[in-house]
Amino acid sequence: MREKAKTIAVAGCLLALIIICYHAGEHLKRSALNDRETSGAVSGSGTGTLIVLDAGHGGIDVGKMGVNGAEEKEINLKISIKIKKLLTKEGISVLMTRSSDDRLGDTQKDDLKERVRIMNKERPTLAVSVHQNSYKGAEVRGPQVFYYTDSDAGRSAARILQAELNQIEPAYSREEKGNDSYYILKNAKVPAVIIECGFLSNPEEAEMLVTDEYQDMVAGAVAEGIKKYID
Repeated sequence: MREKAKTIAVAGCLLALIIICYHAGEHLKRSALNDRETSGAVSGSGTGTLIVLDAGHGGIDVGKMGVNGAEEKEINLKISIKIKKLLTKEGISVLMTRSSDDRLGDTQKDDLKERVRIMNKERPTLAVSVHQNSYKGAEVRGPQVFYYTDSDAGRSAARILQAELNQIEPAYSREEKGNDSYYILKNAKVPAVIIECGFLSNPEEAEMLVTDEYQDMVAGAVAEGIKKYID
């Protein structure tokens, strides 16, 4: 009888151990998934393509201030999240340098360094940094795409993206522009572009840029350009 009781006790302990291990495994799996989502990484369908989306500014660094009081950092993030959703629906893997209202460094320089570090570490097919523009003349408007002057791949991506963005408002079409001084373009060791989605200094465009409808149009154009570039 004692042996039977001992066997039952051992079996009970083993069952309890199995249950504990199962719940611990589930907890670890949930934690890993949460960490992955927080970092902004989204797994694609195995296409081998990775896009880094870099929502400019964040935290105490608001970026440009619109004539309507809009903060660039918020618009950048909203458009980047919309681009991410469109790309992941197509099975394209996306990594966002930030997915919340945070700056990536204590200083502006440290913030830029961290963004570039992520790009160079992940080695994406393309890095896209999303920004909003401003100018002393309120009449200036329209999206503008920049690439590193010496990067053929960057120039090719910028040309495709600019063409897509120009379709939103053809009357304000621009040409892609080379640049050799912007920190991200100069220091990224991967094809990279900076997209200035519009001018917050233009009253009409500033009002458009804070609406979901116009942000959807910009995000759609960028996502379409990225798809054309990687095809």
